[in-house]
Amino acid sequence: MMKAGVIGLGDMGSGLARNLLKNGFSVTGRDIDPKRVEAFREMGGEVAESAAEVGRQSDAVFIMVMNGDEVNEVVFGDDGLASTMSAGCAIILSATIKPREARMLGAALEGSGLHLVDTPVSGGFPGAQGGTLTMMAAAPADVLDRFAPVMEAVSANIHRVGTRPGDGQTVKACLQSLIGAQFSATFEAAALAAKAGVPGQVILDVFSTSSAGCGVVNNALEKIIDRQFEGTGSHINTMHKDLTISMGLGEELGVPLHTAAAAMQVFHAGKTKYPNGDNWVCTRVIEEIIGAELHRDAAKSD
Repeated sequence: MMKAGVIGLGDMGSGLARNLLKNGFSVTGRDIDPKRVEAFREMGGEVAESAAEVGRQSDAVFIMVMNGDEVNEVVFGDDGLASTMSAGCAIILSATIKPREARMLGAALEGSGLHLVDTPVSGGFPGAQGGTLTMMAAAPADVLDRFAPVMEAVSANIHRVGTRPGDGQTVKACLQSLIGAQFSATFEAAALAAKAGVPGQVILDVFSTSSAGCGVVNNALEKIIDRQFEGTGSHINTMHKDLTISMGLGEELGVPLHTAAAAMQVFHAGKTKYPNGDNWVCTRVIEEIIGAELHRDAAKSD
């Protein structure tokens, strides 16, 4: 059986590792956070001291770090994957980075014998932990066929969106522009309901069974009305970063993104006021302006 590696064992990467192990793969992992490393060890993973060590022991390595600079360091740093991975193995880029960064990574790997699968994911913390992520995979068909088993272990939906590095990241940037807009609209609607005195459960019941109901909206409302603004596995830094990528792609291509731009500002406000919060904490910023909060049983005003 193919041997797998995971670099980045946070909310998302730990889910990748968990489901790879669950499906019978041996998994070598690396993270700079000792607590994450220990949790990975306890679930049955083999801990590596460097990215190079992960690469030496793996046929396919998932990279789930925060940004393009970190990806580049993981692959090409002094103890990077490229220094130890054997020809024919695959780097599976599941982190969300700028499309041009993925293209540059692919160009730098040319001639190395290593395959790059550009496949950012969607589904958040629940999808990662449950093995139900959606993948936006870009690589030649034969490469995707060969490494399908490890990808299927962590994903319920694998969409082949292109053949070149950057194709997957481009689709993810389009997706995040939509999800960001859905989030910001939900935060505003929640605040409107709070100010009007409508109980949160009523809003959730109506929204979730209406044409506006979807996983993004329903999950956000659940967190808001239960006042769960930290520790839910959806840190605001990630969505803020993703929207920055979407806006950058729009600027690069000359596409106006009016709604995504508004969402960007909502998330910027939330990140500035509550840097340790999760996505839903943006609602608190609006609530503080209007002097009302949306709770499950009743709205509360100052």
